[in-house]
Amino acid sequence: MAPDEETEDGEGEETEEKTEEKENTKESDDQLDTEAELDRLRFHYRGHTLEALKKMNMDQFIQLLPARARRSLKRGLPPRQKKLLERLRRAYRAKKRGKDLLTRTHVRDMLVFPEMVGLRIGVYNGMKFEVVEVKPEMIGHYLGEFALTRKRIQHGSPGIGATRSSKYVPLK
Repeated sequence: MAPDEETEDGEGEETEEKTEEKENTKESDDQLDTEAELDRLRFHYRGHTLEALKKMNMDQFIQLLPARARRSLKRGLPPRQKKLLERLRRAYRAKKRGKDLLTRTHVRDMLVFPEMVGLRIGVYNGMKFEVVEVKPEMIGHYLGEFALTRKRIQHGSPGIGATRSSKYVPLK
């Protein structure tokens, strides 16, 4: 029997339909795999996407935070944190209009909320304001964690008037 001839039972048609179904299921499986992969790569905080976190009210978001942060928020925000939050909301509204404002603050103990994502905040480190671009991975952390207060010291070679013992440099 030649390959282009059909069988009497019509089995050739069924096999064509089956192969088409297999190809369709392969394509749908590939799409599902890529969608699952994209969802896995998307940001999640304790099982919630950034969009879902932004839609949550404050009480629901507080329940997702670690115990220390949850306790401090249940006690209420101090006046300086409320003032900063209001200034950040103003900066967010300005960002929607096309202006990119830098909000400078000394409040290092402010938690990063989902509504702050995308803003630029100048956090004081004791000497200058470190510009912090708030990313989704920062949610639940404190602003002070991103503006280090100490810098690494690298000593140079001993100068004029140094003692004999401090001039000693071991050979490798």
